[in-house]
Amino acid sequence: MATVIVLAGGTSNEREISLRSGAAVMEALQQKNHQVKMLDPADGLDNLSDDLKKVDVIFPALHGEGGEDGILQHFLEDHGIKYVGPDSRASALCFDKVRYIELLESQGIVVPLTELVDFEEYRKSRLADKPFALKPNDGGSSIDTFIVRDLQKINNASIKEAFARHRKLLLQELVVGDEITVAMLGDEPLPAIEIVPPKGGEFDYENKYNGKTRELCPPEQVNQTAQKQAQVLAQRIHRLTGCRDMSRTDIIVTANNELYVLETNTIPGLTGESLLPKAAREAGYDMPTLCDKLIQMALEHNT
Repeated sequence: MATVIVLAGGTSNEREISLRSGAAVMEALQQKNHQVKMLDPADGLDNLSDDLKKVDVIFPALHGEGGEDGILQHFLEDHGIKYVGPDSRASALCFDKVRYIELLESQGIVVPLTELVDFEEYRKSRLADKPFALKPNDGGSSIDTFIVRDLQKINNASIKEAFARHRKLLLQELVVGDEITVAMLGDEPLPAIEIVPPKGGEFDYENKYNGKTRELCPPEQVNQTAQKQAQVLAQRIHRLTGCRDMSRTDIIVTANNELYVLETNTIPGLTGESLLPKAAREAGYDMPTLCDKLIQMALEHNT
């Protein structure tokens, strides 16, 4: 049994999802008899530092800015506090999608053609002359993400508003195929999950959380060979980026069984609808066991 603080909420645009993740983690850890309380760092970590130093381990359930960008992890490292999840370097690397993609490319890992653009650069880019994806370089939960398959149906007003919020966005070629995700638990790749949006829809923010997206484990459209290759690839990226405890890598599998890596999440969603817990259940870890295992890993870290 350990004393644990779950950090959830924060100030990012993923705050509501974070609160749901935090509540699920707290309930799971309580079922394993840990002493748990949940705190919201929205008013700053310094205000919580005394509380954070009094427990055995911190379980961050903060998504997006302030949770996955390495700032929280750096704070905890500076104060010698043990915590669940990748360290500050790995977190910052995976959060900065351009740096992440450049690292993968340097290691021969296949990724979509990518440019970091402002609005004018986007309008002039040749990548925008064919189906494309547009998303924040440092965001998650599919917020301000645009999947454009038909160039005649571009929502220019919404795209311009997104650029006003972010100044620059990541512009990528749209790789056609089946999307799967592979989560890591420690150094163990969990079973792949196929993500099937509703017919005519995308895996956007609305469809990610409204229950209309099918999440298939095992996948139906991706053969076992490609699934195993994806697990090996996710494990390689987990190690390459310096991740520990957990991560989740999103991959497109084309009709020719080519694997294109999209991104790696260092604090994946931990709600009842989230992909890491679903993959863990398929591997034999229910939510309390998953969260308890993550706590045990964190207790073994050197601060």
